[in-house]
Amino acid sequence: MEELLNTVVEKTGLPADKAQSAIEAVMDFMRDKLPAPIVSQIEKFMEGGGDTSEGIGDVAGDVTDKLGGMFGK
Repeated sequence: MEELLNTVVEKTGLPADKAQSAIEAVMDFMRDKLPAPIVSQIEKFMEGGGDTSEGIGDVAGDVTDKLGGMFGK
C-alpha cells in the first residue's frame, strides 16, 4: 500500500493524506463493482500478502465482464 501511496503522491502532487483518501475511494468503488473474489485478491495484493495469482484464473471471465460494464462496454 505504501508503494501505491507514494506513486499517487508523486504523480498527482497531492499530499499523502489526500492521496490516501483517493486510494480509499477507488477501493470502495471497486468493492461495489467487482466480484468479491477479485476484491479479496486486490486487497491481499495491496497489503503485500503473498501470491495473488492463485484463484485468479477462476474469476478472469468475471473481471472482464465487470470491467467492461464499469466503462460502459
